[in-house]
Amino acid sequence: MQRIPPVAHRLFLILATAMLMLSGFVAIGAAVEPIKISPDDVALDLSDAVEIYRGQGENFQVSTAPGADGIVRRIEVEAQDAGSTGDWAVFALANTTDEQLDRLIVAPHFRLVGSGLIWPDLGSRRIASITPSEGFALDRQKSSDADEFLVTLNPNTVVTFVAELSSRNLPQVYLWAPSAYKDTVNSYTLFRGIVIGIAGLLALFLTILFVVKGTSMFPATAALAWAILAYISIDFGFLNRIVEISPGTEQLWRAGTEVALAATFVIFLFAYLNLNRWHDHFSYGVLAWILGLVLLAGVAVIDPAMAAGIARLSFAATAVVGFGLILYLGYQGYDRAIMLVPSWIMVLVWLVGAWMAVTGRLDNDIVQPAIGGGLILIVLLIGFTVMQHAFSGSALFQGLFSDMERQALAITGSGDVVWDWDVLRDRVITRPDISRQMGLPANTLHGPARSWLPLLHADDRDTFRTTLDVILEHRRGRISQSFRVRGADGHYHWFSLRARPVIGSDGEVIRCVGTMVDVTEQKKAEERLLHDAVHDNLTGLPNRELFLNRLDATIAMASSERNIRPTVLVIDIDRFKQVNDELGISAGDTILLTIARRLHRLLNPGDSLSRIAGDQFAMMLLSEQDPARIASVAEAVRQAIGTPVTFARREIVLTPSIGLVSWTSAQSAAEEMLKDAELAMYQAKRFGGDRIEPFRPAFRSIGTDRLQIESDLRRAVERRELRLAYQPIVRLEDHSVAGFEALLRWEHPRRGTIPPADFIPIAESSGLIVQLGLFAMQQAAEDLHAWQKQLGDVPLFMSVNLSSRQLIRRDLVGDVRSVIARSNIKPRCFRLELTESLVMDNPEQSAHVLAKLKELGIGLSLDDFGTGYSSLAYLTRFPFDTIKIDKSFLDDPSSKGDVLLRSMVSMAHDLGLSVVAEGVSEEADAQLLRQTGCEYAQSFHFGVPADAESTLKLLQEQYPLAQA
Repeated sequence: MQRIPPVAHRLFLILATAMLMLSGFVAIGAAVEPIKISPDDVALDLSDAVEIYRGQGENFQVSTAPGADGIVRRIEVEAQDAGSTGDWAVFALANTTDEQLDRLIVAPHFRLVGSGLIWPDLGSRRIASITPSEGFALDRQKSSDADEFLVTLNPNTVVTFVAELSSRNLPQVYLWAPSAYKDTVNSYTLFRGIVIGIAGLLALFLTILFVVKGTSMFPATAALAWAILAYISIDFGFLNRIVEISPGTEQLWRAGTEVALAATFVIFLFAYLNLNRWHDHFSYGVLAWILGLVLLAGVAVIDPAMAAGIARLSFAATAVVGFGLILYLGYQGYDRAIMLVPSWIMVLVWLVGAWMAVTGRLDNDIVQPAIGGGLILIVLLIGFTVMQHAFSGSALFQGLFSDMERQALAITGSGDVVWDWDVLRDRVITRPDISRQMGLPANTLHGPARSWLPLLHADDRDTFRTTLDVILEHRRGRISQSFRVRGADGHYHWFSLRARPVIGSDGEVIRCVGTMVDVTEQKKAEERLLHDAVHDNLTGLPNRELFLNRLDATIAMASSERNIRPTVLVIDIDRFKQVNDELGISAGDTILLTIARRLHRLLNPGDSLSRIAGDQFAMMLLSEQDPARIASVAEAVRQAIGTPVTFARREIVLTPSIGLVSWTSAQSAAEEMLKDAELAMYQAKRFGGDRIEPFRPAFRSIGTDRLQIESDLRRAVERRELRLAYQPIVRLEDHSVAGFEALLRWEHPRRGTIPPADFIPIAESSGLIVQLGLFAMQQAAEDLHAWQKQLGDVPLFMSVNLSSRQLIRRDLVGDVRSVIARSNIKPRCFRLELTESLVMDNPEQSAHVLAKLKELGIGLSLDDFGTGYSSLAYLTRFPFDTIKIDKSFLDDPSSKGDVLLRSMVSMAHDLGLSVVAEGVSEEADAQLLRQTGCEYAQSFHFGVPADAESTLKLLQEQYPLAQA
């Protein structure tokens, strides 16, 4: 047998070893590189030396690290965990010393560093078991926070370890000296206990604070503290000692606490800043945010990692958005936002540190406890901030101020300016400096008292200087003065100064101290009130009182100066009420403004214009004294008002009634002069308006006659001066009398017969029309009963006119019922006549009253039909029996008038109404009416109004058989 040379033998061994190593790499992978350890190595990070093999199944083969003899071996390991993932980790340790070494292999269950922001690693059991390539099996140490295995390394040995992984991630593997690891755990245990204790006490204290102070920010802060306590307890492994957490549920607990932390953070921000008071949109947004996080808690049951990732993003978004809100609200001067700034800066710093930790940019063993401790510092600072609100203004701080401090606080709270004049140095100081308020450079008003004089109003300088001199001279008294100070823009500001002197030991004034208040708005309000008191609010013209005041002053001067002779014009706009009724009040105001401007342009220096009533103006002329020139000015006024006014694309033509009076030495009072001008104006209106009427003394008796007539009218019924005249209403078919209209007549003992046109308006304005109306109804009904008693039951009816005052009375229906009952006539024989304009003044009320009257069985007649402004649609709503056509339709000679007359008769018949034509003057008109179908006629052609006796004779001639 040939012997292999030594060199060849060594070469063969090297090639064989290489082949074995190559085969191992091809089958499983290259052999691991062993990590050398020594007795001085307290803790080694094995994370970078661990090789991970995924999806290898339950049996795993791997090449070991070269031993002391340099030989690489292969070992096969079988999974011991029933739920094996098929993932394995391999690393090797080399004990190059001559002594035996005991070490702990530690794999933390959760590590914040590098856990990730989205779908983070929330921790779990990392290693199921570890199998060494030689030696005894490793002993698992009992621990709830990490997988710990005790390994013993013999001297000068290399051991390869194959770890069966329980999860896909193995973020960190440490090799610890047992004693050093125990000391480290104990030190962190102390730190964690302190942090958890502080968090627990803080949460408990804030909860108690919530009970004491029930406002919303206290429960929100307490909820945040409890959420942080729960997070810290999970992170530090404290919760495991209280609640049994089964393997596999750690991720759910951790995700739940992170969601709770994010939700309570949003709630605290909303409650503390009281965002719902700024805008409702904040409430809606926060509510949606919180609901989303509540739903996220449900997601945590299915996918804890996703829920935790979203919660971390929500926490970051709340911090960033909250910082923006705090800056904005702090800029607005919101005190809560300002006080939260330090806490939020710490939140942002913590957020940056947490981001660097979870992304792996900050990697050491202190990061995770520091992040947890930072949360406690944040909630501690927030708690202090909240407690400031809890105890501010409480009884603890009441009664601790001196009188000096109380007065200083009162001045600060009032907002007054402190005015201090140091007399010895002649220096005035204001705090705060009012120079800035006036737009002046800073400290402009800080200096000698005389430096104030150029800035004061000219009317206030002497008073200001004199007041200060008097205080210095008399060494007592008070300064109470209002003055104006000119600002940089030239406008004056009103200030009210209240100060008193301070006397020195020598009895002299050493300073004056008091307060200044800006009363500019108050003074402007007083000026506005004074102006409004004597001026018209619409036109800005002087009102009646100011006009009379100026006229009084002018009359006083006219008594002593021959060249002053005032003339007063009173101008009233004719039928202006129709403008308001048709176009509205706003349109009427616009037209009045236009007229006021036109009249103002006619004024010369010395003249005055005033608005003394709704549509009445008064003008005082001093520039003209010649009667012809005064008449010319009055005519110019009439033309100015008569010029059409364009409004809403339509031209409105108005006319004035103008009364004027010129001053004479007999007139001593402005009130009398204005009253004379008003009497002349009313006389112009009686003549139809659109005219100028100079005053005449006879006008004064017109008002006296009216009062006398009213006085006489009150006694006319008692003296039996009133009587009724009856005008017949005839049937057109045979000219027989169908009924009568009762007309009121007044036989005055001195004046004779007074026509209704003269006393009826006075009766309506004075309220006597109600008494007169009752008299007319009762007398007419009694006369009709007397006629029917003598003639038998003849077909007659009686019509009585009704006034507006009677129509609106609640007792009208009862009055009519009483009249019919006392006179013992049939209701169908009694009629009430109403004019169209009277009904349409209040159509709703009229319809209600007429319906009640109709229920009595009486007839209702509509007088002057066609001359009013009613709508035909309203006519169908009123229960009329008869309409009376005005005589103006018979007087119309055109064919259109004939057509209109026929149409009204036809329409009345279609509505079931009978027709009475008024003002028939010729038989031809009667024939025409009969052809159109009109049933009745009433006019002087058929009979004049007569008294009851004459009317009875007329009836006896028409019904001779009835008498028999």
